[in-house]
Amino acid sequence: MTIFPCAKINLGLNIVSKRTDGYHNLETVFYPIPLHDALEVHTIDNEFPTPFNCDLKVTGMSFNEDEQENLVVKAYKLLANDFQLPRLHIHLHKEIPAQAGMGGGSSDAAFMLKLINDYCNLQLTSSQLEKYAVQLGADCPFFINCLPAYAEGIGEQLTPIPSLKEKLSQYYIVAVKPLVSISTKGAFGMITPQKPAINCRDIIEKPIKEWKELLINDFETPIFKMNPELKDIKEQLYLNGAEYAAMSGSGSTIFGLFSQEPTPNQLRLNIEAAIHCIKL
Repeated sequence: MTIFPCAKINLGLNIVSKRTDGYHNLETVFYPIPLHDALEVHTIDNEFPTPFNCDLKVTGMSFNEDEQENLVVKAYKLLANDFQLPRLHIHLHKEIPAQAGMGGGSSDAAFMLKLINDYCNLQLTSSQLEKYAVQLGADCPFFINCLPAYAEGIGEQLTPIPSLKEKLSQYYIVAVKPLVSISTKGAFGMITPQKPAINCRDIIEKPIKEWKELLINDFETPIFKMNPELKDIKEQLYLNGAEYAAMSGSGSTIFGLFSQEPTPNQLRLNIEAAIHCIKL
């Protein structure tokens, strides 16, 4: 059985307060985009030589993490605490960039929960899967249903925004991932929490051309100071015709929204980077 975890972007991201548990309360809009990893599962044969109940193989983009520390394995172990699961071999093929603010690891974890639920016929509801997902990461619950949503709390309190899909359906996204990686923990340490003047949920109701001056990612100011090449990418996207451009999450992907499919000249940027142009 195979499933295809998707990436996401953040449309606005405001860190509004520090919590007593060490996390931060935020306000953001999550939007799924059609850039995918692939997860394939097989039951492990008794003769297969592995000491692990969940044997993971990762291919695709470079990967240096201990595979048993991957969130996909942690998702298996989380369900194995409550259900009798078979020993599984998982093949994860990576296309979503890591440390890019696109939720690749969180998506893999959430889709692993869904994959095991179907493969093992656990009959868990979406609500139940979301409760497991939040134990793996703050934005993991979003990837259970993968619908445009306004997120509060640490990212787990989701309110669907069905109208946003239609609004962006004719747009193209250009996602630029340079050779820069951002530590999420380090990024949060550079933020001074504060409430925005206008909530991002209200801003996205406005015409997209008005987002430029209103829809803010709080991480951009400190991260652009440390990595000015990211600010340069954003400026280049605007110069090349983007109606809106921003950093996704805590970076380092910079994306632009285009009302028309960009030409090859519009996709030429003055930086070495992976560039994805996708119809939304």
